[in-house]
Amino acid sequence: MSETYNIGLGNNDAETRLNADSDYVSFWDKQARNLSWFSPWSKTLDWHPPFAKWFVGGTINASYNALDVHQNSKSKKPAILWEGENGDSRILTYGEMFAQVQKFSNTLKSLGVQKGDRVTLYLPMIPELPIAMLACARIGAIHTVIFSGFSATSIRDRVDDSKSKVIVTADGGYRRGKIVPLKEVVDEAIQGFDFVENVIVVQRTKNEISITDKDKLWDELLKDASDVCPPEKLQSTHPLYILYTSGTTGKPKGVLHGTGGYLTHLYSTFKWAFDIKDSDVFFCTADIGWVTGHSYVVYAPLLHGATEIMYEGAPDFPDASRMWDILQKYNATIFYTTPTALRMFMKFGDDIPNSFDLSSLRLLGTVGEPINPEVWKWYFKTIGKEKCPIIDTWWQTETGGMLISPLPGLETIPLKPGSGTRPIPGMNITVVDENGEDVAPNTKGYLVIKNPWPGMLLTLWGDDEKYKKVYWSKYKNCYYPGDYALKDSDGYLWLLGRADDVLKVAGHRIGTAELESCIVSHDDVAESAVCGIPDEVKGEVIIAFVVLKQGVATDTKILEKELFEKIRNDVGAIATPKQIYFVSKLPKTRSGKIMRRLLKAIGNNEKIGDVSTLEDGAAVTEVQTAFDEIQKSIQNSD
Repeated sequence: MSETYNIGLGNNDAETRLNADSDYVSFWDKQARNLSWFSPWSKTLDWHPPFAKWFVGGTINASYNALDVHQNSKSKKPAILWEGENGDSRILTYGEMFAQVQKFSNTLKSLGVQKGDRVTLYLPMIPELPIAMLACARIGAIHTVIFSGFSATSIRDRVDDSKSKVIVTADGGYRRGKIVPLKEVVDEAIQGFDFVENVIVVQRTKNEISITDKDKLWDELLKDASDVCPPEKLQSTHPLYILYTSGTTGKPKGVLHGTGGYLTHLYSTFKWAFDIKDSDVFFCTADIGWVTGHSYVVYAPLLHGATEIMYEGAPDFPDASRMWDILQKYNATIFYTTPTALRMFMKFGDDIPNSFDLSSLRLLGTVGEPINPEVWKWYFKTIGKEKCPIIDTWWQTETGGMLISPLPGLETIPLKPGSGTRPIPGMNITVVDENGEDVAPNTKGYLVIKNPWPGMLLTLWGDDEKYKKVYWSKYKNCYYPGDYALKDSDGYLWLLGRADDVLKVAGHRIGTAELESCIVSHDDVAESAVCGIPDEVKGEVIIAFVVLKQGVATDTKILEKELFEKIRNDVGAIATPKQIYFVSKLPKTRSGKIMRRLLKAIGNNEKIGDVSTLEDGAAVTEVQTAFDEIQKSIQNSD
């Protein structure tokens, strides 16, 4: 943890952080004034733990701040540079977005959608998705985006919970060269739902679909719609969207975000973290179906009038050069992606990215999970050519925007590979033990947030009690995100993975992120995933699945011994896996997250459940085969 990189963009605004930390309420009051409000607020924060209302009495509109405010100066500036997986491309200016959003706003109103109604959006990564989101925001409807990889069952649960009046979908979307039949999935999902009055269909792939009485085509509706629709003047606390968290078990939680506080948080963090300039071309690879896509693909860039890249398909289709090709084609200056994606790119070696001109890049970022130091260094050296700062950001669906991150647009501090550095200004975030007491430096504990912030969720949709229980019951008046962390002697925070994603071996708690990071630090390893299976003596033993870097010809028996030794030395003997399985790919969701429950199911000889979000079914088959072969050889040796 002592290795540091002194690289930054030269901005130092110590006064901002000092003011924020001394009076966070006044600080956020000042930040909110960067937005355009219809009327001012009477109270900056109404805090009745655990419920926070920001900028009470102020009226605002998200669509107005994303589009209307730019029409005099940026109507001809590209807002979205869209790249389809199949090679299609579109450029939408701020003026064109403005017209399209108003047309769709009027379309929704003509279908009876009113302020407070819910609209479900189940679309691929096409420009119609942010257009639909902003149209909902314009008229005060609450949008709820569902990731386009979810199954009919998942959609049904979410639509039923939100009681959406309208669903917007597409005939299909492209994924790895195939058409995903989104309209068919919606038809199955909403059978018997009389409260769904209309289904609007974007014709993306032009594949044949069935048309029912509820169905209407996007293009037909917009053809005659007016492109003038004044924005609703909404209370700051008016709900902007519901986003359902996708747990592996139980009913999904509908995270509810407001308007004024959320927009203030996004405007500020986007400016501080990315040091955004008018000339920038921003590329965040997140799917809009997840919160990163909401916050840092749709709302934050448009609030700043930025130009951004939006990509429809898989990051490695048709081959592993796709991301670098897009970065080169559009001369991207900022690249924001996941550690999982970076580990995948690492597996293919340096030659592919080195064959592209990435010199336009000036800033790199990661999001979604802790990044291990080896991947951080590869990102820094191979992609950034040792000239781009890396912002390693921590936040959640519930937090709305980033809470821990280096902030090159605000201050220059040394970067440490693997650390998110410090909280954003005004945040009291620390690491505590089971009793809520601060732990000593470099001691593992639980991450907690001790004060409210503007981007925080209002509550869980329709369930205030669950909101209080899930996030606020572990420590009094502290938000508990469920993550392990430690704070080093410099005050830098290191995220160590989910506290509920732990392995318990002989009474010892071992974080999966720690162990996986150790395994991946071996020179021959590209990716790793660990899980636990029951053991009569230890309660649980660890098994590991390992993907080697491309071209590695190491004897796996020798490598297995090296990994065992490395784990014993770096983590401890208690963390040594019972077995290591070498595979060429791991089962992942389409957003790039490893589906550890599938690995655990294989290890426990359990039935594999819903795999509708799985990127490649062959991965599960391969993992199962590798597991069966080794298990068979162990039995034969007995």
